[in-house]
Order: sequence, then structure tokens, then C-alpha cells
Amino acid sequence: MYFNTHTHLNSDELYFNRAQFIAHALENEVEYIVVAGYDLSSSKRAVEIAHEYPFIYATVGISPNDCKDTTDEDLNEIEDLLQDPRVVALGEIGLDYYWDEVPRDKQKDIFLKQIDIAKKHDKPIVIHARDAYEDTYRILSHAAHRGIMHCYSGSVEMAKRYVDIGFEISLAGPVTFKNARVPKEVATTIGIDHLMIETDCPYLTPHPFRGKLNEPANVVYIAQEIAKLKNMEIEDVARITTFNAKRMFGIK
Repeated sequence: MYFNTHTHLNSDELYFNRAQFIAHALENEVEYIVVAGYDLSSSKRAVEIAHEYPFIYATVGISPNDCKDTTDEDLNEIEDLLQDPRVVALGEIGLDYYWDEVPRDKQKDIFLKQIDIAKKHDKPIVIHARDAYEDTYRILSHAAHRGIMHCYSGSVEMAKRYVDIGFEISLAGPVTFKNARVPKEVATTIGIDHLMIETDCPYLTPHPFRGKLNEPANVVYIAQEIAKLKNMEIEDVARITTFNAKRMFGIK
């Protein structure tokens, strides 16, 4: 079985046909799915979907690209959602200096406040980091908490540093891209006991379907590539990454 640790079935591209995409995932032995929130409305929609299916879980949070106008009242609502039994983590949260549309001080303020909420309720955090791995590491190393580096795109050396402070590395479609040297190095170097798999759908569609809409079933292609790079059986990659995800999210 496969555990897709990060999807956006709550996005408009997938939400309205979610039953079809979920059925296709089940046909491909994807037996656990997490729907990740990135703002208040998507977090509410993630929780809604998680209540529709017993094998789907939600995360709730406000991402760095969506926090420009975030208020303390918004964060109170996120904290309320976090206490829903179908919610397994707070995220996606973090820092994004690639788009840089939200002032960095605002990003850091909302990031730190959400980390505090997660620690208060003993829930892991799901990290979005883009062109901001050093600042993200600095904050997380002081936070002394646990979580997942979602759709990791940084270096091998930085991945090792994140693992050392209690974070797992989640790989998505880019690891399958033919010219993606660094993600392949990360997949090869980081121990399988610290890896997870995801699609981040509808984005980052894996090879050989690049250019098409991504969906939860495609997590199988990420597992296949990791198995190839590590010279492992795909069944072992599926089993171990599922175990890692269930352990992190506290799923029995």
C-alpha cells in the first residue's frame, strides 16, 4: 500500500471531481491520503474531505504565500480546526523567498505563531520552504519540534541537517524528472527510514505525465523512482514510507 502524504484535493482543480480521483488512487493501492491546507478556507475544505473518507486525513495551516493578511483571529480558527480528530498535523507552513510577495518579517511571524500552536497541541508540522532553507532551518532548530519537509527541493547536506533535528524528507514529482540531479541525490543519500512520498497534486506531475493534471494515484511513480535509485523493491519503499508517515502522523 502507498501513503500519499500531501495532496490538494481541496484545490478547485481536484475538489469537484474528488470522488473520481480518490477511486483511481484506491485502484492503484494508495490506501492513505493527506489533504493539506494552505489558508483558512482550504484548511476547512481539507477537514471536510477527511470526514468523508476513513482513509483520508487533513492538515490545517496558513502557508507563507497566503499569510499577508492573516490575523490572530485566523490563527485562532486554525487552532480550533487542529483539534478535529481527522487533523493529523499543522501545515503547510514555512517560508517562501522565491515569490517574495509577502514581507519576510510577516512570513516569519505567522510561521512562529503556528509552530507554537502545533507544539501546544503536540501535532507535527508540515513545512513549505522555497529558497529559504537556511532561515527555515534556523527557526526549526530553535523550535525543537518534529515534522515533514514537504516537497523537499534543497541540497543533500541541508536534508541531513533537517533529519538531525527531527524532520522527515518528503519527495514529490521532481524526483522523477530526468534532469533533476539534486532530488535524485537526496533520494539516494537519505535513509529510507527518513523518507516519505507525496504528489502535491494538482502540481508537479511526475514523469511520464508532465504537462497533465496531477492526481493522488501518481504517488506510485515517486515510489518507483526511489526504488530504482536505492536499488530496492518498490513494495519495500511503499511499506517503509507508509510506516514512516503513520508514525509521524500518529495513525494506528
